[in-house]
Amino acid sequence: MLHMLKLSVGVKEVGQLRAIQSWRAAADPPLRHQTRSTPKRRDEIIAGGSIYWVIGGFVQVRQRITDIIGDRWDDGTSCAGLVLDPVLVPVSARPVKAFQGWRYLTTADAPADLADLEQGHGAAELPPALLRELRALCLI
Repeated sequence: MLHMLKLSVGVKEVGQLRAIQSWRAAADPPLRHQTRSTPKRRDEIIAGGSIYWVIGGFVQVRQRITDIIGDRWDDGTSCAGLVLDPVLVPVSARPVKAFQGWRYLTTADAPADLADLEQGHGAAELPPALLRELRALCLI
């Protein structure tokens, strides 16, 4: 299994990404992200891989990639469509420097899901406000 890392350009917070994707899914299903370059390692990615979104300089959420299809931009130019599960899964925030396009991300290098971290470290016992603040500071 292999993942992808991608900057969510122009998006300031996870809620904004969620709103944009909700609109796109309704306007032109299935929910997908279009990219110029088709991943050569397609089979590894669709075998359970996710796209990890960099928002505001930090990896913050991931989405499962269910398929990679041939697609077309609005101007008719061909591209690849990463078909996405609509669920955004919060992950342990990690700073990432800006880059163009997307990058492959191995499972070993991928940030852990927050739900997995919280279960093993007692975070569920913390007050919700403190938990939010720790996440905002990228401490969990």
